[in-house]
Amino acid sequence: MKPLQRILMPLTLICAVPFVANAQPKLQSMYTELAEKKCKTISSDKETGSSTQRCNGVGGYKLLVHDDDARQSITIVDPSAKEHPLNFWSVMTHSFSSVGDKAEWRVSKSNGKVTPVGLIVRVNASENPEKPSSITSYLAVAKVSANGSCVTHRIRSGPNANAQARTAADSAATAPCLKELGQ
Repeated sequence: MKPLQRILMPLTLICAVPFVANAQPKLQSMYTELAEKKCKTISSDKETGSSTQRCNGVGGYKLLVHDDDARQSITIVDPSAKEHPLNFWSVMTHSFSSVGDKAEWRVSKSNGKVTPVGLIVRVNASENPEKPSSITSYLAVAKVSANGSCVTHRIRSGPNANAQARTAADSAATAPCLKELGQ
């Protein structure tokens, strides 16, 4: 390699790095509180105990938290008010379950506009009938789009589960929807 090439090649790489780094928008996290006191109850049936709460979201999206027969699920409501049920009770667990206290949105920000691309929600399930107090925790990862939203990943709790869920949410737009359990 000639002396001039030795100098120019590293400089070329150094100058190219900022352009490569900016080629893909960096996604960030925003959060929605799912606690009943932070959301508004929009329907309730005292006889069955079922209810639905509406929680604020991001970028014009909202979340509906459904509680029915000691199982919880979420529906994403897009800015045009179209509902996209995530059906946790059929794609995450058939057991008694509850959602965590927060939903994590993975969003891109451009010119002050927030656009969600993924959603992560903890689902706690009582899957062992012999030990009902034993809880199995999952992270449900969903793609978020006005064209359709669905659960794309079911990540069991573990040391790197949160990082795995963020990576999955960041690329969820191209992932297929999960099939119902048992199919």
